Amino acid sequence: MTPPEYDYLRRLLKERSGLVLSADKQYLVESRLLPLARRTGLAGLSGLVQTLKGPNAEALTVEVVEAMTTNESFFFRDKIPFEQFRQVMMPALLAARAAQKRIRIWCAAAATGQEPYSLAMALKELGREAAGWRIDIVATDLSTEVLEKAKAGIYSQFEVQRGLPIALLIKYFSKIGDTWQIAPELRAMVQYRPLNLLADFAHLGVFDVVFCRNVLIYFDQPTKVGVLDRIARITARDGYLALGAAETVVGLTDSFAPIPDRRGLCTPNPSARFAAAAPRLALVGGGR
Repeated sequence: MTPPEYDYLRRLLKERSGLVLSADKQYLVESRLLPLARRTGLAGLSGLVQTLKGPNAEALTVEVVEAMTTNESFFFRDKIPFEQFRQVMMPALLAARAAQKRIRIWCAAAATGQEPYSLAMALKELGREAAGWRIDIVATDLSTEVLEKAKAGIYSQFEVQRGLPIALLIKYFSKIGDTWQIAPELRAMVQYRPLNLLADFAHLGVFDVVFCRNVLIYFDQPTKVGVLDRIARITARDGYLALGAAETVVGLTDSFAPIPDRRGLCTPNPSARFAAAAPRLALVGGGR
């Protein structure tokens, strides 16, 4: 692959997914796209680039973007966000939403489903506290391939061993051969949808909780700002945004304010320009 061909792929990936690749990441592109080129009968990465530049290349472009997207995920990843979900977010929201008895949650990069299913299990474990409530979990991802795996809810022994307590495995999963499938009642709690974070997502409606973890680290600063500001527009004024351990809103946007002593947890900034953009009435019809 020539330097101009690599530069073309870098531009394409940034435009379509927000992924920013430095000049020294050519080895990563080669390792992920060479198998795709071979599978589609193309002459290496040079042939792949030429085909991408030609007509009717949309399907191949989607495959390239999905091949380059990192879909690392495991149950209750990093633990702290889920502890904060149980100990901070849900108690506050159950009190604030007592009249409506409805809460909406968005997992903005669901990958193969471990994050939304971890939240579903956490909600189930609340028991009577959430009885009679309507709690919707909307899970989105750029990759339709990983969303299909997430919908099926079937995981290998290795996948269920990563972060999932044995008690929850026994309680919420069924053994199918060498794999485990999460219970139908938990699969029914999650609505999976394809979504590119670079696009407008106002149609999803307003959310009380947004998990957007370990995604912003792949974007450049202007893209991070744009994504955060669009998330702010659909986050309830008293809602929450959970970021990854290596991510922050500090120095990027005033749309959110970090909660002191709560790593990665933010709330909409009441003084920000988006503070009035998410009225509670929008919950009535949004995001179904």
